[in-house]
Amino acid sequence: MLAKLKALNAEIVGCSGDKVEAQNKFKCKNNLNFPLLADTQFKVVDAYGARRMKSFYGKSFLGIVRCTFWIDPGGKIRKIWPKVKVEGHAADVLSAIERAQEPARAAAQK
Repeated sequence: MLAKLKALNAEIVGCSGDKVEAQNKFKCKNNLNFPLLADTQFKVVDAYGARRMKSFYGKSFLGIVRCTFWIDPGGKIRKIWPKVKVEGHAADVLSAIERAQEPARAAAQK
């Protein structure tokens, strides 16, 4: 989906609290084709509300929630996907951006 997203002027960037070395390992293991940003001090993660209380086997902890923000070229958040499941997510994002750009394409064709 990356080529289709780039054709719509979309850039994809991942961000986590992991160190660069851990991110490189994750990127290689999962064959990711977009940059990952290391936010080890959680400044960006916290600013976007992506670190929240989670629970696992009855224990609560502060963790990063996988979420997506569509930010337009002017810096406005256009859409938030608060709980991302990997399967089908790229297609959902692509569809949202395509729908938003349809009026401009239609006007350009007139």
